[in-house]
Amino acid sequence: MRTQTHTKKKRTKGTIATVLQYVLNVALILLAIAISILLVKELIDIISNSLFNEGNTSRLEFLNNILVFFLYFEFIAMIVKYFQEDYHFPIRYFLYIGITALIRLIVVYHESALYTLYYCGAILLLVICYFIMNRANERSKKEDF
Repeated sequence: MRTQTHTKKKRTKGTIATVLQYVLNVALILLAIAISILLVKELIDIISNSLFNEGNTSRLEFLNNILVFFLYFEFIAMIVKYFQEDYHFPIRYFLYIGITALIRLIVVYHESALYTLYYCGAILLLVICYFIMNRANERSKKEDF
């Protein structure tokens, strides 16, 4: 009797997890489509502002557009990796996105030297985390052999 109850609970948990996984997958696909549309729009803006605007766009605005483009690109790459790696988000993509977002903040909002220093410290922290993560991955790969 106890085994049947345990089996039913396990099956219910599996069903709930499967349904939620499908909902998550559909949501991520819709998000990827929306981000892809924004990526194309940003690329069109970059091309039109740089080629056809004849210097009316400032370098700062142009650089901001490029960094936003890379943010979109990185989010799409992260969603692709999620599906390629069996429904798992690699942490390194979050680090890439964080570094790019902080660089964008430095480029766009650089009025305060103190905040710029904070942003640089945050970038340094993310780079250190990335370095530690890579070292740990290298060690675990060496131990596997």
